[in-house]
Amino acid sequence: MTISANTEHEALAALDARRSVPAKQLEAPGPDDATLLRMLRSASRVPDHGKRVPFRFLRIAGADRDALGERLAARSMERDPDIGDGALDKDRRRFSHAPLVIVVVAVLDPEDTKIPEVERLLTAGSVCFALLQAAQALGFGGSWLSGWPAYDPEVLALLGLDANERVAGFIHIGTPRIEAPERERPDPATLLTDWHAP
Repeated sequence: MTISANTEHEALAALDARRSVPAKQLEAPGPDDATLLRMLRSASRVPDHGKRVPFRFLRIAGADRDALGERLAARSMERDPDIGDGALDKDRRRFSHAPLVIVVVAVLDPEDTKIPEVERLLTAGSVCFALLQAAQALGFGGSWLSGWPAYDPEVLALLGLDANERVAGFIHIGTPRIEAPERERPDPATLLTDWHAP
């Protein structure tokens, strides 16, 4: 398929307009099932060396968000019996703001010796970014978060992850309460260098 110049500029404008919306600023409604599947279809179109599909999706919605928050609060107290009330409440409400949280799970088969694990992990990370793009394209806001729950073995077991799986990101999706402010972006000209043969 050939992309016309006008379409290319529109696509670049969409990329340039991408902004994260803080999870606390996301509210209902979230995407319905059909819209979510449409988002996930776009998010799955990522570079994938060896066609391994090293990712899967886990949906957290409805009352399960608060239930998970209660379990996180309990786990927080196990990790730090002296945790303050503010930090404990933050963990309790961590998944309760946005109406939908998609966990992008990286599936890293240890038996796969042909494709380096880091490449498969990068594919899963690309899915996180593409899902943010898809959500914004359909009028929703999104935020890619991780935090300690993404690395805690007890939380990973609670989420049903296998030993060869990791959380690539918690993608919070909903309707923005605010227009996400722009922030300073790096100048690519300062990041670009040329390699020359020695």
